[in-house]
Amino acid sequence: MANRRNSRLSGEMQRVISEIIRTELKDPRLSELTSVTDVHVTEDLKFAKVFISVYGDTKSTLDALHSAKGFIRREIGKRIKMRIIPELIFEKDDSIEKGIYMSSLINKVIEEEASRKVEDESDDE
Repeated sequence: MANRRNSRLSGEMQRVISEIIRTELKDPRLSELTSVTDVHVTEDLKFAKVFISVYGDTKSTLDALHSAKGFIRREIGKRIKMRIIPELIFEKDDSIEKGIYMSSLINKVIEEEASRKVEDESDDE
């Protein structure tokens, strides 16, 4: 039961934090292409890791989010009825970059296999 509640809470927090970042925050350090990719809330609801994907300057965007942490928590408290509002921990999400890197490695292997196949066919003739 607690896991289902945690996953529902994580999803709702992801939606609310995304909306707050998109509409409420006016920090110039914040990249316009910032998205909340995931939120993990601990079992005791004390902490929430917020994974951020940024196109542009990641460090300044994370600095802006760290400085707006109190405002974001207050807004979460207004929008989600909770007794305890978790402490927010913002982290960069590398999953998109890792996916692109893995895709490039797969493409490289495919190209090498194709070139070997062409070489083997020319050697057979």
